[in-house]
Amino acid sequence: MKAYRLNIPTKIYFGRNILEEALKEQQEFVRGTVLIVTSGRSLIRLGYLNGIQSILQGMMHVKKVVVFSEVSANPRLSEVKIGINIGKKAHADIIIGLGGGSALDAAKAIAAGIGHDENIEDFFYGHKEATEKTLPIVAIPTTAGTGSELSKAAILTDDKRKVKGGIRGAALYPAIAIVDSAFTETVPKKITMETGFDVLAHAVESYISKASTPYTEMQSEYVIHTVGTYLPRLALNLGDIEAREKMSFASMIMGINLGNASTCLPHRLQYPIGAHTDTSHGLGLAALFSTWMTYEYKYSRDKLNKVIKLLKNVDCRGYVEAMELMSEFIRSLGLPVSLREIGVTESLIDRIVNEVTGNIQNDPAAQEKDIIDKIYRTAF
Repeated sequence: MKAYRLNIPTKIYFGRNILEEALKEQQEFVRGTVLIVTSGRSLIRLGYLNGIQSILQGMMHVKKVVVFSEVSANPRLSEVKIGINIGKKAHADIIIGLGGGSALDAAKAIAAGIGHDENIEDFFYGHKEATEKTLPIVAIPTTAGTGSELSKAAILTDDKRKVKGGIRGAALYPAIAIVDSAFTETVPKKITMETGFDVLAHAVESYISKASTPYTEMQSEYVIHTVGTYLPRLALNLGDIEAREKMSFASMIMGINLGNASTCLPHRLQYPIGAHTDTSHGLGLAALFSTWMTYEYKYSRDKLNKVIKLLKNVDCRGYVEAMELMSEFIRSLGLPVSLREIGVTESLIDRIVNEVTGNIQNDPAAQEKDIIDKIYRTAF
């Protein structure tokens, strides 16, 4: 067995209706001026934001609560800059991210921006890592999808230059994650399916990744089976509380995999698509995934056969069947299986082939010549 390391620096609270108890247990940590970063609108309408503000205002060491609620579904660099300015003017001491992965990623970036003298572009384009100057972060996810509450990355889009990328660093790990599945019970079907597929993508990609370990592979196998069982149940009944809890747990532990095994080509290929089409991360992954599997199969046959067995309880007999079974699963969730379905054009493919950034070498299929071009054009 190869040697490996695991890093899980975040203190985790998991359960249903645990938010108030968890925050009050952290009275000594949550102090000073608290900046809440959120996507806002639905969370305000549902009373979640007001509820958290009320809890915080009743905590002995909290002096003031400030809210920045202008985070988009694909968090923008311009929004993060506004949040940084608000936080600096308020002399924020701690950041609470409340919302889906977009709000959590924006919260991480804002925490880094407030704590450092450098411009946020130095981290986004210069690949400078966030340091211990980053403000402490409490992550409260309201969707089951990204696992951002346990990862060390903040994925953003430069809305002016149409570039999607990440800010990374160990300092971006939230100090505390409060994963309360009750928040997910009001998430509409479209978002539930898209974020749920992101959970599956994290599980499969971290399973295939060259950086996987026995620990992350064990978690991937559990999550693939969990998604195969419970996400279709939610497609039929959004009020299935057990399925909501299971998906929240699966999403959370995939945050651990992201920090320790990373992802493969679909995540890297989705970023330019999301930047140009403003479509969700989960939607882009779904549109790419079956095609990616057809190319990945000759490099990772045994693992992908195991993926299909765990997901669909079918013994797979080759790459064509693997692709068809994955496409069938994606379609059953009401998600796309081609790039054309999400507004990608052939002319856009000509452009984004050269816009894929970051390390793709974790993916065994990355060794294939012109693999990025092949996946994009076949997925179209």
